Amino acid sequence: MESAKLIHRSDYSYFHPITTRWADNDVYGHINNVVYYSYFDTVANQYLIEFADFNPINASIIGVVVHSNCTYIKAIAYPNKIEAGLTIKKLGKTSVTYGIGIFKKGEKAAYAYGEFVHVFVNRKDNQPTSIPKKINEAFQKIL
Repeated sequence: MESAKLIHRSDYSYFHPITTRWADNDVYGHINNVVYYSYFDTVANQYLIEFADFNPINASIIGVVVHSNCTYIKAIAYPNKIEAGLTIKKLGKTSVTYGIGIFKKGEKAAYAYGEFVHVFVNRKDNQPTSIPKKINEAFQKIL
């Protein structure tokens, strides 16, 4: 079953601005496909930092990526200001599936969209653990 297509700005609850960089462009003159995954990582972690007081450097429980995908609709190139939209598609006991859309600043239709799945693990033993309460509460706000 294909995931729901989250392609409109109204499909997302949180937005994080990102400025493209010269190094993001590839030889074809547009943002390289792998860079979109860094945008996905940035918006998900920025949300955790802002709304769950998450400290990725020394948190005892961290989210590790176990799945990601991206559908590219239109090309973006440097220089552009973009916005990464975030929503929660599925929330489990130990994992979360984010829906993420990449938009040119102010535009209503996504240039790319996809999923990003974090499984929360204990940093010491890398074993799955329940999503911490403060993070879960932050997720509830955009579920």
